[in-house]
Amino acid sequence: MSAQDYVEKDYYAALGVAKTDDAATIKKAYRKLARENHPDANPNNAAAEARFKEVSEAYDVLSDTAKRQEYDEARSLFGGGGYRPSNAGRSSNIDFSDLFGTGSNVGDMFSDLFGPGAPGGRRASGPPPERGADLSADVQLGFEEAVHGATLPLKLSGPAACRTCGGSGAAPGSGVHTCPVCGGVGAVSRNQGGFAFREPCRECRGAGQIPDTICPECRGTGSTNQTRTITVRVPAGVRDGAKLRIAGKGSMGVRGGPAGDLFVTVRVAPHPLFGRSGDDLTLNVPVSFTEATLGTSLRVPTLDGAVTLKVAPGTPSGRTLRVRGRGVATAKKTGDLLVTVEVAVPTDLSDEERDALEKYQAVATQDPRPLITAALSRGGDHG
Repeated sequence: MSAQDYVEKDYYAALGVAKTDDAATIKKAYRKLARENHPDANPNNAAAEARFKEVSEAYDVLSDTAKRQEYDEARSLFGGGGYRPSNAGRSSNIDFSDLFGTGSNVGDMFSDLFGPGAPGGRRASGPPPERGADLSADVQLGFEEAVHGATLPLKLSGPAACRTCGGSGAAPGSGVHTCPVCGGVGAVSRNQGGFAFREPCRECRGAGQIPDTICPECRGTGSTNQTRTITVRVPAGVRDGAKLRIAGKGSMGVRGGPAGDLFVTVRVAPHPLFGRSGDDLTLNVPVSFTEATLGTSLRVPTLDGAVTLKVAPGTPSGRTLRVRGRGVATAKKTGDLLVTVEVAVPTDLSDEERDALEKYQAVATQDPRPLITAALSRGGDHG
């Protein structure tokens, strides 16, 4: 929320409540207006959408005790909003931190709005530290590496603190001096409509200091492009597309700020035999017609050895059998191995095999299609 919003917008009027109303009354008013103006209830209605945003913004401030107090103090100070400096460009002795108390967010808010040296503004001793940017990278894992976990090196290229100057931007043995343009603040002010706004100083690039002698390695920037290797520990059971956050391994911070984070996306290669469904492993196993009919014991592989699986007589093609505890082990649980039995139909029969099957067919009494047969008998033959 900007300082200008605090000064100029009447959030109580937006919700139709009084300044003395309690939190329950404000909440009730907001819910009523939010339902009436919600975009889902008013499709393609720009006015309703704008009204919905207005009441949401008002409730965000008035429902928070600290924000509401700051808002009330700001509105009280400027007589209900609409502050306009009567002497633009003149300095003022008003110190908002004294009005609102040491460390008050409202004091900081007006200091940011008016800028250093502007009415109500406080001059900072220098630009604050900035956190470095986050980085992203991909790693490729084999199927079994993803199941069991792995530790692997990852090479990254990007800006890092200059090894010659240690990130100061000054040549070894040389110092730095305060920027004469911004006075060490790292920003300069410009006036617009009676307000002073700050922007980064071009002379020192926002650093607030200038090297006496520029480092020949980084040319005063304090950083160089470097290649570094970090160790990535991938937990057991990681899935394809998972993202791992490695704190502090992103880009270096600015002016002593902390480094960003590294986000690693895991890509898992397929396995020639096994598939995966959640924490379960899947495996398709072909069996012959006689094995499915008479029953058998199968020796099937897992990622940790082999197991014997009993196939009951009369097992249909497509039935899935479960082997507990032979799936993917994660920190929360261990999955199972799901074995799907598929009856393999022979395509090239010898004469003896064909004779045997024809003899079986001649004596077979069980109808494999009872529902189809019943439907045909009821409807007659229309062919």
